Amino acid sequence: MASHSESIIREPLITGKDITYAQITNDVLRPVENMPGRAWWIGFSVASLGACLWVFAVSWTFWFGIGEWGLNKTVGWAWDITGFVWWVGIGHAGTLISAILLLFRQNWRNSINRSAEAMTIFAVICAATYVVSHMGRPWLAYWPLPLPNQFGSLWVNFNSPLVWDVFAISTYFSVSLVFWYTGLLPDLATIRDRATGVRRRIYSVLSFGWTGSVKTWQRFETVCLILAGISTPLVLSVHTIVSMDFATSLEPGWHTTIFPPYFVAGAIFSGFAMVQTLLLVTRKVLGLENYITMFHIEAMNKIILLTGSIVGVAYLTEFFIAYYSGSEYEQYTFLNRFIGPYWWAGCMMYGINVLMTQLMWSKTIRTNIQISWVLSIVVNIGMWFERFVIIVTSLHRDYLPSSWAMFYPTWVDVSIFIGSIGLFFTMFLLFIRVFPSIAMAEVKLILKSSSEQAKKKLIAHGDLDRTHVEYYKETLTSFDSVEMADYEKI
Repeated sequence: MASHSESIIREPLITGKDITYAQITNDVLRPVENMPGRAWWIGFSVASLGACLWVFAVSWTFWFGIGEWGLNKTVGWAWDITGFVWWVGIGHAGTLISAILLLFRQNWRNSINRSAEAMTIFAVICAATYVVSHMGRPWLAYWPLPLPNQFGSLWVNFNSPLVWDVFAISTYFSVSLVFWYTGLLPDLATIRDRATGVRRRIYSVLSFGWTGSVKTWQRFETVCLILAGISTPLVLSVHTIVSMDFATSLEPGWHTTIFPPYFVAGAIFSGFAMVQTLLLVTRKVLGLENYITMFHIEAMNKIILLTGSIVGVAYLTEFFIAYYSGSEYEQYTFLNRFIGPYWWAGCMMYGINVLMTQLMWSKTIRTNIQISWVLSIVVNIGMWFERFVIIVTSLHRDYLPSSWAMFYPTWVDVSIFIGSIGLFFTMFLLFIRVFPSIAMAEVKLILKSSSEQAKKKLIAHGDLDRTHVEYYKETLTSFDSVEMADYEKI
């Protein structure tokens, strides 16, 4: 059994022996400074094929119109809006990890925030492509902007949630992009100082003349806190506004006040699942096991469990309200999800998001890398089916049986969705080749603070004897020469 001192000084955020500041820099920048390995090329080739499929399918849509999709007079929203809401939801975890956990001083975010922030940017881009594609006339994509009529557009209807979507998502994307790039500046300067030739010139421009002075760091931390404060309400507002696309209508299954918190919880649920999917592969392929540790994996699984349970409660609340309302239309809409022609989608939605997620109550499953990776993929499949069920099954049977219709996706619908996934992974794979996937400066801060805190705790508990010094040296190994000399005197 581990002693009391061992439990005090064990630091799960960084593992491995002989980890120094230089070692962190070398490990994180290895994928950026060296040629990519075979695994990266295989992944990039597959993702690029998906991106090419997306270009072809979207070009086909622009040329022939959205009549090439499976939409009809009853189901006017289907795979397009399903994909849009799905991608916006995935983009939530990045800002949550970066902003909210930063404000709450959660150091375990430092190894995963960079990749999560990049994931947010790429997911919002994929979501925006659905909006432009669905317009049918993409050359008029500027119409939702509040421009005077002489610019060739009509003044927008500010009462429409679709206009709110444009403002919310564009603001969210802009703030997230600035937040992500601001955090990159110290690491870009490190790459600049290690590079030569053209690469040095490029990273010199990208680093914005970062000097690393005390004043620079103070301003950097101030700006990060300000951006975190701005981003935090955006995490809640963006998917709240997306939910109002449905909640402000009178359509049975949509007209409900539970949608805003329900959609926010579902967005965090799917977003953390995608972060888990990406990081479990990244840590293995790039050899970052010492920095993305089991502590990070279990912490993210706990958040997935929490938000998945909130989503399950929201499902039960929807059924109860439909029953309690006494509205036969509401009751039929939710009953139709089980006995209607799309029963299989409803079973996938409830089975995955409610039942499968509860497996994470087991610590054995939460700390199993293979099972965690599979569950993270399964969660996002379930969340896609949730959006499909909410949109399609609520539309295909409305108040008038004469207007009931079925939706069948065409090859263009499927190709755009699969292609958007390829586009997403193409951008992410290029990101880890050009920029460091882990925030080096913040991880180094963990390394320094962890050794100092452990030393103070050991002294406070009176456990600083020869045995614990040896354990301390083997566990953290992040001392400078002065600290080592002090401990050797004991």
